[in-house]
Amino acid sequence: MTAVRQHGVVRQVSLPPVPYGSTAVRPGWGDLPDGLRAAVAARLGGPPAAVEVAGGGFTRGFTAVLTGPTGARVFVKAAPLDGQRHLVDWYAHEAAILARLPAGLPVPRPRWSLTEAGWYALALDAIDGRTPRLPWDPAELEASLTTYAEVAAALAEPPAQLVALGLPRLADLARDDILWWGEVAAGREPLPEPAAGAPLADLVALESRLPGYAEAAPGLAHGDLRVDNLLLDAGGRAWLCDWTWLCHGPAWFDLAGLLLTGYASGLDADTAFARHPATTTAPADALDVSLAALAGYFLTAAAAGPSNSSPHLRSHQRWSGEQALAWLTTRQNWT
Repeated sequence: MTAVRQHGVVRQVSLPPVPYGSTAVRPGWGDLPDGLRAAVAARLGGPPAAVEVAGGGFTRGFTAVLTGPTGARVFVKAAPLDGQRHLVDWYAHEAAILARLPAGLPVPRPRWSLTEAGWYALALDAIDGRTPRLPWDPAELEASLTTYAEVAAALAEPPAQLVALGLPRLADLARDDILWWGEVAAGREPLPEPAAGAPLADLVALESRLPGYAEAAPGLAHGDLRVDNLLLDAGGRAWLCDWTWLCHGPAWFDLAGLLLTGYASGLDADTAFARHPATTTAPADALDVSLAALAGYFLTAAAAGPSNSSPHLRSHQRWSGEQALAWLTTRQNWT
């Protein structure tokens, strides 16, 4: 870790246990069924001249940028119908969302999809860019925050074509899967080790406000705003990817999740949150409520045992939960 000075206080920069670009275990092009490769090649106009398998993410689906024989590039996601049906459903849902997002947003758009040899494949625009580096470069974080301001403004009044998809509500997701400190307080879930000594009653009180706040928010939230779901192009513009989890809810909850890495990078994440357009109508304690919920979600998930989706998922969840709890502890002056 590296020490940085912020507002006269020295604290440590914390990096994730494994870089975000190296978290996935994915099949290669040659691991795909012959029939699927032939069908994809037909769409490309011939076998791919280059295959760049994505190293980031926390699933085992095939994801890669494929360069066709003419030099045209597409980003392809693929998964088997039998064994990874949940990924197939996620990819198809994402395609429906991307096709209905308002025009002009910095997001990849679907090109085509196909089902062949028991697999589903989805092709999206290949964004010529890279994942932001950690610790965050302030200019790259600013570009990412600018992109999310654009996205949040476009979704502040949910477009009818997206609403028609029957998107989930963050309030329901919170009650069903995100809020865990109440379970810990009731003895139905063990206290995560990093939270030993934390004021449990305060954590419960804070996270319990999230469903009500989310119900009152009229817009849509991306639902998975992380550094590895952003790409920076050569012009410095940030593009937002992986739209599977779009939901009815406040954009400021997304923002808190992204800024966990800003806090861990030693940047002034408090000011970045407060100044962002997505927080204009946020409750005064929206950041604290978000951090409490995120800390409980990530820390309890990290203790759930090994994951078959990525060998690095649990360690990343623990790290994210630790950042959320440390940031909240500082804001609340807990000792």
